[in-house]
Amino acid sequence: MIFILQKTLIFTIPLLIVALAGMFAERSGIINIALDGIMIFGAFIGAVVAFNLRKSVPFFVDHNQLLFITCMLAAAAAGAVFSLLLSISAIKFRANQTIGGTALNLLAPAIALFLIKVFTSKDQLEMGMAVDSAGGRHDFSYVITNGSLPDFLKIFFDKTYISTFVCIALFIVLSIFMYKTKTGLRIRACGENPQAADSVGINVHKMRYLGTTISGALAGLGGYVYIATVANGTASGAVAGMGFLALAIMIFGNWSPTGIALGSLMFGFLKCLSVVYSQFAFTKNLGLPMYFYNIIPYLAVLVVLAFSAGKSRAPKAEGIPYDKGQR
Repeated sequence: MIFILQKTLIFTIPLLIVALAGMFAERSGIINIALDGIMIFGAFIGAVVAFNLRKSVPFFVDHNQLLFITCMLAAAAAGAVFSLLLSISAIKFRANQTIGGTALNLLAPAIALFLIKVFTSKDQLEMGMAVDSAGGRHDFSYVITNGSLPDFLKIFFDKTYISTFVCIALFIVLSIFMYKTKTGLRIRACGENPQAADSVGINVHKMRYLGTTISGALAGLGGYVYIATVANGTASGAVAGMGFLALAIMIFGNWSPTGIALGSLMFGFLKCLSVVYSQFAFTKNLGLPMYFYNIIPYLAVLVVLAFSAGKSRAPKAEGIPYDKGQR
């Protein structure tokens, strides 16, 4: 059971942080359908940084956790920069946000695969293979209590990726930021009624740039965490549709941190079924192939969204370009 819960947590963390990324953009009024593409770009840059630092800086060879944190920061920065393509097109040029996001989803893997072909001789991203040791697990239970932790706490501290603690901390801090700070209130106001926000002196464009940039940073981070933990350190220009799944979790969670956390746990468990189904007597005896369990989360998305669509309440001004002259 501990193994199953640990695996569920590993799948949950990328979904949690990327769904939060979608919430930040859409609460500011920008539809960020480009989460999948930003994840790919962040994962690629993180993998490049991991490869080059291990190769050229001997210090990082013996300090995997510091390397992992450095790569996460690089992936977050790359995601923030890449998301500017969406925010500039949506805010400055008032382009259709859905089409702009779709373009980024097509552009990100194209850039990654092009650079892979240019700088490596293999179809598989050789640089991504270096991520596995960069994101190696650490037994924090021995650091805390010399290994004598209760079974429940072993889920979080026994052979755990440091990204788990980083992402959970970010989720809590940014949720508080969104709902308990003046800037967070301003971001949400721009997604609900930008004209009213502008009338009290809030710079709508600035808040939307901020929301989308935070969204890009979180999605880039989530992409690198995905390839370093879930994908066993490999990257080949794709993240298995995790960005779209996170987008569905955001909608299922009604654009709120609590709903996102619950949705991420549920879909994280469904995603890990393909790994742990042999641990259950019932599923093992069914004799179904692993690929059947791989499609369960995506079928669940269709069912859940079909039944929860009527209860979802999106920000009123999301996807609508702001016109200062419109009242």
